[in-house]
Amino acid sequence: MSHANAVLTPRTRERLALLVIKDGWTYAAAAKMFMVTPRTAKKWADRYRAERSAGMGDRSSRPHTSPTKTGPEVVKRIVALRWRQRLGPVQIGGRLGLPASTVHAVPRRCRINRLCHIDRVTGEPLRRYEHDHPGSLNHVDVTKFANIPDGGGHKFLSRQQSKSNSRATAHRTGETWQGLPAADRDCLPAHRHR
Repeated sequence: MSHANAVLTPRTRERLALLVIKDGWTYAAAAKMFMVTPRTAKKWADRYRAERSAGMGDRSSRPHTSPTKTGPEVVKRIVALRWRQRLGPVQIGGRLGLPASTVHAVPRRCRINRLCHIDRVTGEPLRRYEHDHPGSLNHVDVTKFANIPDGGGHKFLSRQQSKSNSRATAHRTGETWQGLPAADRDCLPAHRHR
């Protein structure tokens, strides 16, 4: 698709080609009228002769062949190291003797470039669950709180003073466990981003 400020849109390319082919204009005259080079005018006229109106659209600039593309065996080794050992492009490149930029392109093509989307234990993609009734699945987080002795801890006093305070109040120091209900963020209703 040609951009908004393009000199030649598919329709004007066809008009240029028809001036050259049917009306007998020279490439230079037609090119001057449409403010392009004679070489461009010849290109569109030749393409119109070969393909008619269908050839006036934009074509992909992707090459037909890529002889320096990473081979399938190397791709398999990169993907295996990425999945099994969760290494980054620099580490994989060091092991395989490849540039990090080449290694980075392979996981990006295979859509495994983000390690945060992979479960660290199983190596599988993360799958979150959705629940029909949000809030019906609640869990309790258990948190450990340390008791600070009377008079404060060593952050406010010296360590020596803190030790004497802790000896004096040893029966009250320690740890307290507290259960806190928390909403499960994965059970929130799924909504689409627009």
